[in-house]
Amino acid sequence: MKENYVIEAAGLTKQFGTFVACDHVTFKVHEGEIFGFLGANGAGKTTAMRMLCGLSVPSAGHATVAGYDVYHQADQVKKNIGYMSQKFSLYDDLTVAENLRLFGGIYGMSRRQIKEKTAILLQELGFENERDTMVRSLPLGWKQKLAFSLAIFHEPKIVFLDEPTGGVDPITRRQFWELIYRAADRGITVFVTTHYMDEAEYCDRVSIMVDGQIRALDTPAELKRTFEAENMYEVFLSLARTAIRTDS
Repeated sequence: MKENYVIEAAGLTKQFGTFVACDHVTFKVHEGEIFGFLGANGAGKTTAMRMLCGLSVPSAGHATVAGYDVYHQADQVKKNIGYMSQKFSLYDDLTVAENLRLFGGIYGMSRRQIKEKTAILLQELGFENERDTMVRSLPLGWKQKLAFSLAIFHEPKIVFLDEPTGGVDPITRRQFWELIYRAADRGITVFVTTHYMDEAEYCDRVSIMVDGQIRALDTPAELKRTFEAENMYEVFLSLARTAIRTDS
């Protein structure tokens, strides 16, 4: 039976002068998988993510995302992915509904699709009474949920989450992960970076980058067994201690 992969990277490399930010990174991500992409600051994970999103051109190697080549078909890659950063990508001076209409238009959705999807989304989030609320007035946790919902508003094949839960409380982080699980249940692949090692436990598989290279990749359970660790923090620490460089 053929494996279905939404990300395939082989020897993916990014070099800035003499500095190699990503050094022949090779891995695959299954369709519908929640894939954790971990690494300390300077490990190269952000550089790798930018290449996978079609925002940075690889120096060597190749990768496909949602079936499209990141080098030759970057525009198609962007159309088939969602993206959410730690700073969120919301317009504070627009209402909740206006943000949804704006992003729906950017994603190429029809007015009817936007209207139907908006009604469903507001109900799912419990935001019916916040439809005309300015985004700047929403609590941080609500903004986070809305930003994630916007990232998958157009039902992309994969969503990239770059440290999406930074600065929020543990309860809100757990609620956010419930949204991630729902998205994965619908077949959306989730590619997430995080500094919270308890969140790594929620992933189907986890890769850990050190000095531009993937030094470990497996399920959380197997990684803990391999490194004889009680939790993912101990696994991460074991690998992070081997790092030589500090900047990416």
